[in-house]
Amino acid sequence: MKSEKMWNQLAKSWDKPGVSLGENDLKIIEMTKKYLNPSSVVLDYGCATGSIALEIASMAKDVHGIDISSNMIEIAQRKANKRGMENITFTKAAIFDESLGKESFDLILSLSILHLVEDPTQAVDRIKQLLKPGGIFISATPCLGEKTFLSVLMNIPIFVLSKLGLVPSIGFFSASGLTTAIMSAGFQIVEQEDLFVRPLRMCFIVARKAWKDDAFVPHHSI
Repeated sequence: MKSEKMWNQLAKSWDKPGVSLGENDLKIIEMTKKYLNPSSVVLDYGCATGSIALEIASMAKDVHGIDISSNMIEIAQRKANKRGMENITFTKAAIFDESLGKESFDLILSLSILHLVEDPTQAVDRIKQLLKPGGIFISATPCLGEKTFLSVLMNIPIFVLSKLGLVPSIGFFSASGLTTAIMSAGFQIVEQEDLFVRPLRMCFIVARKAWKDDAFVPHHSI
């Protein structure tokens, strides 16, 4: 798979020596911890080398990281083994993998991944399937579809590079479009905040799945 090969190449330099977690990463970790308890079963969707998953594992019962890159998973598992963490596992898998059981997770993380998937609306629906009733969905997503001069200027080279296959295919959607799609899937927004990875806008959203399935809500694509 072309995208898998690309991420395997990127894995080699993903964890640069001496580089610690960034300000936004630390903020996401602290905000995520508010929704964890000793019985929490967590899925980190698109976990990369497991940096976030490893930081929250002590607050949960089990943490399971998945990524389509075997190299990313290998690095993540090696880091977990080095720390002697027994409640965290990493597996090469996609979000639609049948090994992931419906209503199996209390919390699902989706950090910097929704703009990279082919159909983010289907991905959000799948996340809802995998969450237990009342479960929490936490996402942090670059919103490249904002109609500002800077975002439009940035999007031109990103679009060209993605078409050339030099960077992963990237979706361009706005923060309002992302919020609408999450709500249309049947989630209630609990928290929402803009994080900035200059000059990008990162939309941080905490959403809760209903305790019982709601009536049908028309879907809006991201």
